Amino acid sequence: MAEFMQTQAGDAGAFKSFDLSRVPSPCFVVDEVAVRRNLSVLKDVADRSGAHVLSALKAFSMFALAPVVREYLEGTCASGLYEARLGREKYGGEVATFCAGYKASEIDEIIGYTDHMIFNSAAQKDRFLPNVCAAKHNVDVGLRINPEHSEGEVEKYDPCAPCSRLGFPVSQLNAEVLTGVDGIHMHTLCEQEFEPLQRTWIAVKDKLAPYFGQLKWINFGGGHHITREDYDREALIAFIKDVRVETGLEVYLEPGEAVALDAGILVGEVLDLPKNGMDLAIVDISATCHMPDVIEAPYRPAMLDEVEEGHIYRLGGPSCLAGDVIGDYTRAEPLQIGDRFAFLDQAHYSMVKTNTFNGVPLPTIALWNSESDELKIIREFSYDDFLNRLS
Repeated sequence: MAEFMQTQAGDAGAFKSFDLSRVPSPCFVVDEVAVRRNLSVLKDVADRSGAHVLSALKAFSMFALAPVVREYLEGTCASGLYEARLGREKYGGEVATFCAGYKASEIDEIIGYTDHMIFNSAAQKDRFLPNVCAAKHNVDVGLRINPEHSEGEVEKYDPCAPCSRLGFPVSQLNAEVLTGVDGIHMHTLCEQEFEPLQRTWIAVKDKLAPYFGQLKWINFGGGHHITREDYDREALIAFIKDVRVETGLEVYLEPGEAVALDAGILVGEVLDLPKNGMDLAIVDISATCHMPDVIEAPYRPAMLDEVEEGHIYRLGGPSCLAGDVIGDYTRAEPLQIGDRFAFLDQAHYSMVKTNTFNGVPLPTIALWNSESDELKIIREFSYDDFLNRLS
């Protein structure tokens, strides 16, 4: 398996013409036009295949765009109490909730926001089935399975890696385990194309076939890069149609990154230009605070206007963490203190993972319309946001 994830960022698109000085620094800038473009692709897949497509809030939960998401998709998928509440209150439509482990103190509130309660184990399903049955509205019960078929490129992002905590092993599935279960959930992909989904289905469908008659739906989870230019959407549509006919089940997809792919940038500013064996640049974007996946995945984000030959700088954040390094980048002209720059494809995951380690301020969030050029500052953060997370 690979040790590093490759960025899937595409062309800069309309951001090539965006004046980076129009916003404070650091700042996430999301293009509503790009989000709509992605959503229209997802809606087309849903309409033509008959699939139910939900937006994964864990990847992109900029609820200022919830009314836009509602125009195209049927609802959201959540990872616990807070996302389930956000989905119900801000987005509407269906809410499907999966959590690796539910707390008894929260279960009834989660059920109150949820249409599909998806459990990670048979034990949790059995424990909380009475709570689901007591709900005031109809709630389907789902069980996440581990297909025991690995398609992951990086082991720690592979839900089917050996000894994974995610999903009930399909080899242990039986009628008793599926008592009270309305649907099967499986999430095995990460930023991947259609073929890994097809291979996973081939590996698992015969093991699930005995239970199709007692189920309502199958949820193929997220990780589908459906809106990427090279994704084989026609094959996906044909696949979903075949699965629906073959199994008699409704099909759900939960794209996250695909909703906001190539729809946002993170604008930063150069603070200092020291030298230590090479040219360094201290910037106001922190990998550990603003783009944690740079360290966790790890990966190297693409930069707007990077060139192949020129002046090379190692960019790092303002925190005290020695490893707060974003990567080495090549610029056509030497950097100057105060220069603005931007990383591409930062609307998804980066925004939802930000933190205030070291007291580093959170980036501002702005919404831009690349057709009308309208720019709105959606949220600016202050000392109070840092303070309220402490005690």
